[in-house]
Amino acid sequence: MTLCTHMCTCLHTCPHVSVFMCSVFLFRALPGYLSQPFSPTFPSSFANSSHFHIMNIFVFFSQDISPLLASIFEDLYTGDVFGEDLETNWIKSQGGDNVYHESFTEELQKLLDEYNCRLREADRAEENIIQAQERAKAEEERVLNELKADVGEDFHKMGLPPVASCFRWIVDNELLRKNNLICPEDYITDKSPPTRAPKGKSEPGYVKETFAFKQRVSSRLRDKMPAEIKLAGKDSTCKAERESERAYLARLEKRQNYLKNPRFFPPNSLHGGKSLVISQGKVEKNTARRKEEDEKGYAVYTMTVELQNITSTCHYVRLIPPSTSAFAIGPGKFPGKGGLIAPGMTCQYTVRFTPKYPGDYEDCMLVETQVSEPLFIPIQAKRPPPVLTLPHIIDCGPCLVGGIKVMTILCRNEGIRTEKFSIMPKKACPSPNFGAIATDGFVIQAPFGIHPPVLELASGQNTTIEVSTTCYRNYFHMVNTNTYFFLQGVGQLIALELLFVTGGESKPKADEATDATAQHLIQFDPQNPHTSKEKKLVIRNSTQVELPFYWQIMKPNLKPLVPEETTDFTKVKYDQDTESAFFLDPEEGVLLPCTDHEFILTYTPWELKSYHSVIQMVLVDIPEFLVKDEMLQNIPEYKTKDVTALGIEVKGLTEAFNLLLEPYAIIIPGENFIGVNIRKTFKMWNNSKSLIKYTWEKIVSRDIMVVEPCTGIIDVNKCCKFELLITGSKPGSISYNLQCKIESCTEPVVLHVEAAFKGPLLHIDVPSLQLGLIKQGENVLQTFKIQNLCQLPAQWSMQESKVCLAERNEKVSPFTIQPSAGEIPPLGVCTVSVQFTSLRCQRLHTVLELEVEDGEGSHLPVFVEVQAPQACLISSHLIFTEIYTGVPARATSKLFNQRLLPAKYLWGKLIGSQAAFCSATVSPASGTLGPNEEKEFCIELSANILGELKDLALSCSIEDMMEPLLLSISGEVKGLHVTYAVPSDCGVASDERQMPQSPCDLLLDFGSEVAFKAIVKRQLILTNHTGISAPFKLEAEYFTGYSLTPEQGICPHQMLLCYAPSEFAAALLSHGKGVAFHIQPSTGTLKAFQQLIIEITAYNNMWGEYQDDLVCKVTTLTRLPIQTDVSTVKQIFNDFSHPLLFSACTDSKVSPLRFGTHISGGSPVFRRVQLNNPTPFDIRLDWEVYNREQDDNKLVDQLMFFEDPFPLKNTDENETGSIGSTSESEIVLKLDQSAVPRPTVQKLVSVLIRPHEGVPADSPYSITPRQIVVPGGGSISVCISFTPSLLPETATEVRCEGFLLGFMSLDDKAVPNKVHRKHRYEVPQLRVDLQAFVRHALQTSTTLSRELKLTSSDSFLHQVLTNSVMTQSLKLINYTKVPLYFRLLLSTPFSLSSTDAPKSTKTSHSKREEEGQQPQLVLYPQQNMLVKVSFHTTLELLMYQHLPDTQLLPGFQVLQSENGERKLKFNQNLVIEYSNCTTQLVPVTAYLTVPVLKFSCHTVHFKSCFVGQTKIEHVFLCNRSGSRSYWTALLGILHNNVKVFSVSPTNGILKAREGDPPTKALLQISFTPRSDIQYKAVMTVTGILGEKPCKLQIKGQGTYDGRYEDLY
Repeated sequence: MTLCTHMCTCLHTCPHVSVFMCSVFLFRALPGYLSQPFSPTFPSSFANSSHFHIMNIFVFFSQDISPLLASIFEDLYTGDVFGEDLETNWIKSQGGDNVYHESFTEELQKLLDEYNCRLREADRAEENIIQAQERAKAEEERVLNELKADVGEDFHKMGLPPVASCFRWIVDNELLRKNNLICPEDYITDKSPPTRAPKGKSEPGYVKETFAFKQRVSSRLRDKMPAEIKLAGKDSTCKAERESERAYLARLEKRQNYLKNPRFFPPNSLHGGKSLVISQGKVEKNTARRKEEDEKGYAVYTMTVELQNITSTCHYVRLIPPSTSAFAIGPGKFPGKGGLIAPGMTCQYTVRFTPKYPGDYEDCMLVETQVSEPLFIPIQAKRPPPVLTLPHIIDCGPCLVGGIKVMTILCRNEGIRTEKFSIMPKKACPSPNFGAIATDGFVIQAPFGIHPPVLELASGQNTTIEVSTTCYRNYFHMVNTNTYFFLQGVGQLIALELLFVTGGESKPKADEATDATAQHLIQFDPQNPHTSKEKKLVIRNSTQVELPFYWQIMKPNLKPLVPEETTDFTKVKYDQDTESAFFLDPEEGVLLPCTDHEFILTYTPWELKSYHSVIQMVLVDIPEFLVKDEMLQNIPEYKTKDVTALGIEVKGLTEAFNLLLEPYAIIIPGENFIGVNIRKTFKMWNNSKSLIKYTWEKIVSRDIMVVEPCTGIIDVNKCCKFELLITGSKPGSISYNLQCKIESCTEPVVLHVEAAFKGPLLHIDVPSLQLGLIKQGENVLQTFKIQNLCQLPAQWSMQESKVCLAERNEKVSPFTIQPSAGEIPPLGVCTVSVQFTSLRCQRLHTVLELEVEDGEGSHLPVFVEVQAPQACLISSHLIFTEIYTGVPARATSKLFNQRLLPAKYLWGKLIGSQAAFCSATVSPASGTLGPNEEKEFCIELSANILGELKDLALSCSIEDMMEPLLLSISGEVKGLHVTYAVPSDCGVASDERQMPQSPCDLLLDFGSEVAFKAIVKRQLILTNHTGISAPFKLEAEYFTGYSLTPEQGICPHQMLLCYAPSEFAAALLSHGKGVAFHIQPSTGTLKAFQQLIIEITAYNNMWGEYQDDLVCKVTTLTRLPIQTDVSTVKQIFNDFSHPLLFSACTDSKVSPLRFGTHISGGSPVFRRVQLNNPTPFDIRLDWEVYNREQDDNKLVDQLMFFEDPFPLKNTDENETGSIGSTSESEIVLKLDQSAVPRPTVQKLVSVLIRPHEGVPADSPYSITPRQIVVPGGGSISVCISFTPSLLPETATEVRCEGFLLGFMSLDDKAVPNKVHRKHRYEVPQLRVDLQAFVRHALQTSTTLSRELKLTSSDSFLHQVLTNSVMTQSLKLINYTKVPLYFRLLLSTPFSLSSTDAPKSTKTSHSKREEEGQQPQLVLYPQQNMLVKVSFHTTLELLMYQHLPDTQLLPGFQVLQSENGERKLKFNQNLVIEYSNCTTQLVPVTAYLTVPVLKFSCHTVHFKSCFVGQTKIEHVFLCNRSGSRSYWTALLGILHNNVKVFSVSPTNGILKAREGDPPTKALLQISFTPRSDIQYKAVMTVTGILGEKPCKLQIKGQGTYDGRYEDLY
């Protein structure tokens, strides 16, 4: 941080820089931070400000300064840096026994806190600087915007400086100083401007006029202003007047402000008095003015010295003048006479200064008064030497030999006064005076001349000196300053050099004619006429003089040189080449000194010939060389002329253009349509030396030929692809030579073209026109299309061939063509319709001709045939073989069309004498017959008479036939005939069995053994032997089903489909007769020749034998009764269908009633069973209970009854007289008197033999009540109980089986000749099987093992101290089939903490239990219960290991292992006591581990030890158990109560052993003897968990023997 602060103070202190340096400070000055490159980012305003030169300082931060820091701070910088993880770990390690470590961590914590605090302070300073910078920037922008608003758009053009920064007023300077940072107050010392009340908008400073502006500009402008503008500036004038008035008032006030007498001020005060005796210092001149010049021309300066008497007395003054001649003192001016100066008055002396040479002068004056010491006044005069800005060496530069160069030199007098300067040669210096020096003309020192020789310049004045020179060097001396300056110049000759030529220079051949005066030869490659070729020339001006030039092109001089004869090339004459093909660019200019110049030489031939020229560079105004050595006087005169400095011979050849066409001719094969563009491509190669410009010829007179592109440019050795477009206007062949003109080429390029064209092509889309067959007098219209297959419009016309008309001898064609002519556009289609009018029957073949303008025509064949219709019947007589009265009969007949035309037909009515009793329908009744078509018709005849048909016929009309066709009809009419039959058992019977002789002998037998509620179906077959349909109806006479009312409007068949079969049967049997017959279909129509099967279904809901008659009616035929017989099966009440069903059963089978498994001697178990009576009659049940016994060999039972075996009983189960049934559901039918009732027999004694199944018994099963009446269609409940018996101990489980028999009785509900029912022993009984099991109570407990073990080891101490509880879970499972009621018993130190809440509720048996006992629990079959057993750990348990055996708890045992571990075992049984007083035991075991301590050795012997010195030994304390130990070490009584032994630590905790090796604790035992005797002690280690104490013997001997002294 110190380094960063030092760096910050070294920087420039502007607002932006200060902000930046604060950001530099925020980089942490840690090793490695400053080694990274640093690239600061500056705001745009800072880059534009005047402080941007500070950037040179910041380069320091972009370099790696790690070596510098390492060399200064050494280990402090290069050492390892503490990371955050290491700091955190060290701080976390605080709290140990090491004092040094604790102090180090505390110091580290303080350093970290200080470090974090400094970081926070740095962040705070950084945030304050950033906020201040943003606020200052916003304020500066606001002020700048106000200025922009005042000035307008011209603000940026004024170039004004930025506004003043307000950063220093916003930033917190105290915060920056606190962080050792420079702040704006450190480098900005001006005070804050006073703040006044706002007075509106002030005038900007840049708008105010400066003093110089007022003196130089403003006054002149004000004089030149017109009157209007002066009025506008009235405010500014008033302002200036106000300022002048204030100054005047200030002067008046100053005059009134008299000075106080200095004697009243102490000498050391600001305005105190001064002593005249003590020297007060120098008197320096403040202002010296040049007054005049003396006779020698020297300047004289004057100054007034004023002496004041500051004492309280008057004094005489005498002034002793200076000793040097440069100073002179004039007479003094005194306020009074005699040279006396009163107190406070002054006298004045004039001092003259006359310098004779430039320099500094010093002297002094003495003022003598009455005081003993004179006043010494030093005098100083400084005359600085004149300064003329003339270079020490004036280089006139190069100049051509013989020429004159004049240059102008600007000089300036930088002295403080006006000076005169003289220039002369060195040999004429110095001059005695300025008067003898000439002031006009030149100062000549060959070869130089200078003008003017004398200069007089004021301070800061500029002038020019002209210097003319040739090529020599001389020295000049400046008189006024004795300063030498040198003049030098260089004379040079012309030197030009051709450096570069594109393609290089050419060398002439041996026999080639060349120009002898040309220095260089340049040859161009052959070119085509009117083409250009350029070459670049580089010419260097080797002189240091600018040379103006121009180029001229001359004809070559090809005269051969005469050997051994010198030729004067200057006398060679050249003629200008006006037909030259060579050009140079630029043609004229100036060659700069020592510079390479580029020129472009262009060769453009015009004709096919060779070109030869000489180009010469002519230099302008070159001086003639003078042999004279003398120099002209004053202004030299010389002559100039143009000189040819460089000659270049150029040659060029010309060759014709070379062009090639691929292909040279275009021949288009085949014929092409006229008016269609044909495109063909070809190429033209340019094998010439230059690019060509071409233009192709266009032909548009008859046929059109165009080449694209028609004009263009082809480069050298390149080709161009062209496309030829040909369009023919007339059919035929063409042949042309198409020309291409080449620019600058006399002969064109010719392309030969050949092509053939044809006219439009039309196509008819049909090969021929088939008009087909038409009827005479009708018109036929048919269309076809004419398609134009080309891109040309086609004019066409069509008509019938005149040749065909002549062959038929007809003048007018029967064909009408629309349109007959027209124009078809390119690729268009035209639809043409042809109409033919038939006048007579004929077969016509003709041709239609199509003519096309400028094209080929075509022909269209036409075919048509004209006919009249004609038809006939295949058979004119129709016979009906089988016909029934009132029933339509059908037969077929055929009609044939004898022509190719379609014939329309229409069937008429019957005619004849029997037509009134018959009706006929023909299908189809009308239509059209196709050509030669044979069509079959269906004739349907209905006859309402019986007998033979004789006089009957049917007519048919054919269109366009004069007479209709007649069809005669004959046949025999028959009546209705129906028969009845019952199918055999196999379902299909022969005709003889189906048709008995008498219908009264038919019998529908539904069987003698029909199950209860079974559905039995039988069939009746009705056969119609005629074709007549007749309605029929069938119904039962007595046992009819419940019929729906007409309002319901639903037939039984629909009801059967909409409802379930059981619901439908219940609806039919709702009349309560026990049986109902359902006939399907019961009504309907018997169709012709139909064999109809009638399905008769019998439904029952009561047993009995039933008989009834079935009545069948067919239209008007007689009523026919059919006998039916239904008898329910005697074994009606089997297991599958029983009138009394248990409500709990889901199907018709009565399942055994199971009571489950119960414990021996338990309480009775009750089952309530609901009995449902599905019959419509009341049924009385008498119950009997039977047990099944093992080893029962009895086969049958013989029963004997007297009178009624089941008499009716009252509520006390006493017998009463039998009472007949009064059920309202019973319906009695009155029979005829002739009906014979069944005889009734009174039974006195009844004997019954039945199979033996069980023994009657009253236990363990019973039913209540024994006799019950179940109402018809209702239900009633009975209670069946089971009482478990006591089992012997040898029997584990006993199976109890039995059954109930319910005997059904009902009053005689028989209907004579219709119904007869059986009851009591005559029908099967209602049987209910019973089953139960009895067994002893038993549960199964499951845990991780059969024993419940609880172990306490490592955390035992905490548990003991807090009387904690250890808990494990025990699951009890009831594998029996009965619920078990029990209690759980357990004693200390075990307890039952909780059980499952839903299964631990008290039962009703718990009410009789005594108070204080455990609540009785219930566990249902196949359920489980979770019981939590707890083991309580207390301090009392640890005392059991030290008690004698007589006082130990039952089940307690101390276990000692081989490895030394010791455990306390607690063993008990969890008693499960059941409700029947039986018990079940579950072992519960808990192990308590206690610590076992032991030393690593039994004795510690320190041997001999020097008295007063401490010796240390170490010993291990081991814990061999699985429990943690809290130990304490105690030392026994020491020798003479002197503390010589000590142990550390004195207590601790040993963790439980994990694995084989025991846990250890290191004990440090120290021995410090007090005298030379032997010491002994015993150290005892005890634990708070009842550990066995372990002891350690400690011995030591004190001695004064120096051998045992530890010197280190």
